[in-house]
Amino acid sequence: MSLVTRLMTFSVYLALMVSLSAPGVAAADTVAMIGTGRVASALGPQFAKLGHRIVYGSRNPGRDSVTALVARTGATASATTPSRAAAQAEIVVLATPWNVTERVVKGLGDLSGKIIIDPTNAYAPGPDGLRQLGVATSAGELIQGWAPDGHVVKAFNTLNSATMADPSSAGGPVTIPIVGDNQAAKDRVAALITGIGLEVVDLGPIRYAREVEGMLIVWMNARIMGRPFEFHLRPH
Repeated sequence: MSLVTRLMTFSVYLALMVSLSAPGVAAADTVAMIGTGRVASALGPQFAKLGHRIVYGSRNPGRDSVTALVARTGATASATTPSRAAAQAEIVVLATPWNVTERVVKGLGDLSGKIIIDPTNAYAPGPDGLRQLGVATSAGELIQGWAPDGHVVKAFNTLNSATMADPSSAGGPVTIPIVGDNQAAKDRVAALITGIGLEVVDLGPIRYAREVEGMLIVWMNARIMGRPFEFHLRPH
């Protein structure tokens, strides 16, 4: 190998090491998007833009709409069954309706050590038509109980899919609250959030998921009453 070639190789290696050590930059992960609805369709392409490989988990991975979503996500994206998607991923996103989430989580296989992003919300209509929490504890805590060896991070539950797909459409900064018991997992989720152009605030362990899910209730009820807003928590 000539001196010039060795120098060029070293320069490429050095640039790679610098980029990986920069704040907020992480190595590429395989991300399993469990579901192919609005949340998955918004976050999958966004995470792919950050260099992550996206695998959609669908009951019918060959469906035309799933094939179109895979094509829109990028060349490295694919689709398979939910359990196979989760098996090959470091990060699992539960982009599922709440009423099927328990069955889906319990059918994903071994989630030990995986980061599980929970954007779900368990809510029900109240007698006046406004929304209220639908479980005694929280969706996040229940999911952590169904996957005790995974690292659940509550995130993305306080905004709509349009803002996930295009954060600039909100007309200003939007803050995503997160909670979870594993700090390293929260840090990686925070990097995803800031990477796609949103802000993040860490509100503590998973036992505070109920409070974060209550923020969604406030957000929904404001919209029902004709006073919509987006969360922006200004740091001091």
